[in-house]
Amino acid sequence: MPTPANQQRRRRAIAELLQSHVIRRQSELVRLLRARGLEATQSSISRDLRDLGVAKRTAGYSLPEPDRGSNGDALRPMAEFVRDIRVAGPNLLVISTAIGAAQRVCVTLDRARWPEVVGTISGDDTIFVATPGAGAQRRLVARLQETLRRVAIQ
Repeated sequence: MPTPANQQRRRRAIAELLQSHVIRRQSELVRLLRARGLEATQSSISRDLRDLGVAKRTAGYSLPEPDRGSNGDALRPMAEFVRDIRVAGPNLLVISTAIGAAQRVCVTLDRARWPEVVGTISGDDTIFVATPGAGAQRRLVARLQETLRRVAIQ
C-alpha cells in the first residue's frame, strides 16, 4: 500500500513530467514514473491526475493554470470548454462544459477564489456552483459572461 509520502513524490513527478513532455496516455505516465523508480498503476495515475486538476486536451494532458487572482484571467484558458451557464434558483448556477472538461473548469473556478462562489461540484460535463445569494449569483453570471465574451473576441 502506498504511503502519503510516496503519493506526494509520485504527484510531484507527474507534474514535472507533464511540464517537460507531451503525454497523451496514462500508460506513458506509468512507464515514465516506473523508469524513475516510482510505483505507479493506471488506477493510481487516474486518481493523481484527477486530484491534481489535470485535463486531457487534444495535445495531451496539461496541468491547471496557476491562480491569477480575481480578475478573470485564470478562467480565460477554460473559456473554450464552457458551453452554457444557467441559473437554477437563487443560489445555484449550472455550467455545462465540453465532455470531460468540467473538473478542470471547476478547479480553475475554485482557485480564482471569487467571493461570489461558496462552493462547486463537478461531474464530467456539468458544474454546480453555489452562491451566497441572488445578488452574488447575478454578479457571478456577469463575470463569467464577460470572461467568455473577452475570449470570444480575441
